[in-house]
Amino acid sequence: MTLQLSIAVLLASSSLLFAAPLIKEGNGRETNMADRVPESDVVFAKEYLEHFYHLGEDLANRTKRSADFMQTRLKQMQAFFHLNATGKLDSQTLKIMKSPRCGVPDVSNYSPLGQQNLWSKNTLTYSVSSYTSSLPSSTVNSIISSALKVWSDAGPLSFVATNVGNADIIVNFARRSHGDSYAFDGPGGTLAHAFGPGVGIGGDTHFDEDENWSTQRNGFNLYLVAAHEFGHSLGLSHSSNPSSLMYPTYQSRSTDGSPLSNEDAQMVQNMYGTQSIFGGNYYPYFYQHMRYFFPRRLVVEEKCQANLTFDAATGLGENLIFFKGRNMWSRNLDMSSVKEGLIKDLLPQMKSNIDAAYEVPSKKSLYIFKGAKFWTIKNLKARRHPTRISRLGFPADVGHIDAAVYINGTDKTLFFEGQNIWSYDESTNSMDENYPKNFTDVFPGIQGKLDAVFELRGFLHFINGPHSLKFDRKTQSVTEVREAKAWLGC
Repeated sequence: MTLQLSIAVLLASSSLLFAAPLIKEGNGRETNMADRVPESDVVFAKEYLEHFYHLGEDLANRTKRSADFMQTRLKQMQAFFHLNATGKLDSQTLKIMKSPRCGVPDVSNYSPLGQQNLWSKNTLTYSVSSYTSSLPSSTVNSIISSALKVWSDAGPLSFVATNVGNADIIVNFARRSHGDSYAFDGPGGTLAHAFGPGVGIGGDTHFDEDENWSTQRNGFNLYLVAAHEFGHSLGLSHSSNPSSLMYPTYQSRSTDGSPLSNEDAQMVQNMYGTQSIFGGNYYPYFYQHMRYFFPRRLVVEEKCQANLTFDAATGLGENLIFFKGRNMWSRNLDMSSVKEGLIKDLLPQMKSNIDAAYEVPSKKSLYIFKGAKFWTIKNLKARRHPTRISRLGFPADVGHIDAAVYINGTDKTLFFEGQNIWSYDESTNSMDENYPKNFTDVFPGIQGKLDAVFELRGFLHFINGPHSLKFDRKTQSVTEVREAKAWLGC
């Protein structure tokens, strides 16, 4: 059924759709509120719900009355914006519908973001293919760079400008129909839209050239709109929280400081991880001196022997760090580069054979364990004297730990010792109650003594001898088994 026919059918039943409680006029006469809704507003509301709340899909595959679909979607929209979900088209609902907004729908399963949840890499390229006449091109370039920096400041992401035509994120300004099946609508209404991570058009961001783009509060602030749209380019959906940058309707707000709410920052960190002490935004020193910490490229022939195992492993910002004997290896998250260094260059007090390592980004600290002691590396400097692990809350009969991993987004660190698992709260600096537990009960399918554990993009990776097991916490199952040496490109 075409949209026009759908609207005609729904208009025929508008008295049913917008029936509302009778109210009394000043003269005592009762009248229906629906009588006050102009037909043009009814048409507008149906088009709005068809685009942002799947009403079109309901009509194309309908198994019940059109009026029922309309009321269901209207209630969904009202609930999203924290209105009274009556299913009636009232003035408050219409006011929100007519507010300038992002063109990406508010519910999942839609085309612009229906590609993949997130990028498989943390360094993305971008380019601006066309500009607005409202602002100088140099200003636009600066705004786009600043809007992307909003997200790289919150998570381990990097954005690199390029002139090539196959950049991950391509920005352009266009009017009306512009070749992607999501036409703009002139001044006001839809301001911009973006496509979720993926190949081709994935990540691309389009702005309506009919808008008055500005750097101030007059017109529409390009920085705020661009930062919102780039959230979609990274895979974030709309939020119903008005304080969130990902709220769908335009809100003029201060551009002093980061426009991200805590919710926005948490969402992108849940997807891509958090900044670490080795992240460029915290400690450029580390990246400037990578050759010192990891001076040699990995000699694959020497390190890819059969049954290779690791002593410990941890994620560190944009890198994974593996430890074995006196050596350590750094592999960046896009898996394109592996470098080798010596543990003593990072921690002079310890030359080899560590037991476990993990990082807490919020504390900007890396912890390295050996025997009954651990060292804290903060600001790239190790504290001179180690601390006994009993200070963390371990009983006296625990003489070492086998592995440790910090779980992003939870503020919890898990310690593995024999068949036991302990949960440590980094915010209170104390062990959680009801621990230890048997780790095979917590992680079904993981058996035997563990050598190392680390988290990568929401999955836990357990190193068990020469094997690496990928564990999905959502399904509570092992989803992949590979050789541990594969992490070094073997």
